[in-house]
Amino acid sequence: MAQQYSEVVQTAQEYYNSDDADNFYFHVWGGEDIHVGMYESTTEQIATASQRTVDTMAKKLSGLNENSRAVDLGAGYGGAARYLVKRFGCAVDCINLSETQNKRNRQITKEQAFTDKIDVVDGSFENLPYDAESFDMAWSQDSFLHSGERAQVMTEIDRVLKPGGQVIFTDPMQADDCPEGVLEPVLERIHLSSLGSVAFYREQAKRLGWEEIDVQVMTHQLVNHYTRVREELLSRREELEQWVSPAYIERMIQGLKHWIEAGGNDYLAWGILLFRKPN
Repeated sequence: MAQQYSEVVQTAQEYYNSDDADNFYFHVWGGEDIHVGMYESTTEQIATASQRTVDTMAKKLSGLNENSRAVDLGAGYGGAARYLVKRFGCAVDCINLSETQNKRNRQITKEQAFTDKIDVVDGSFENLPYDAESFDMAWSQDSFLHSGERAQVMTEIDRVLKPGGQVIFTDPMQADDCPEGVLEPVLERIHLSSLGSVAFYREQAKRLGWEEIDVQVMTHQLVNHYTRVREELLSRREELEQWVSPAYIERMIQGLKHWIEAGGNDYLAWGILLFRKPN
């Protein structure tokens, strides 16, 4: 029986399943990590900066080994999952709502001979298809914003985590002191009514009894990232039009401008958040 998704999740699923979105993310990011990068220069390659985010997150984790099991929530093309297998030897379940992205993930995972360690599941992290206390670690990059039920997502993570399990994620968020209404241009483009915030996730962690291990806010990297993506679109526009429609590219250029302006005005936040479920 097909899983029933909320309206917000269905909207995200339809977007990421589209040929335009799939080809945009695959060709602009390089087909591995399609998330916010951490840049050492304003001209650095997007793929290099995106890989640095994965590496930085992984260095914050402890105790993972070949006997550990992790879940990547909103796994995209599975680049982080494959990295985790290579670094720690752990098994990783990738749950992601886009069947199109999951198809690419399975293909790359097969090509890199990781099918014995990685399972790719079509589904939503609002209702995880796993038993309680299944995982030693939950990982997510820039995905929770697509849920209209973020508190439910946190509750589900808590349910499937083993005692002592770690939760590490990034998410494009609104600033804790963001004025009312200023994010409308951003929210309208991604069909959302709100974003999470660092304060929101801290409140959820407190509600669930999680220990805060590390919160590293790096909003400037969100601005750097969307600036680089917009520059890439503008400079490679003619080339990208062989895969992505001109209308999509134009909408993306305008949408990224809203993100850059909101970040520059300190209305947004982005960073790495790490919590631990108590034993």
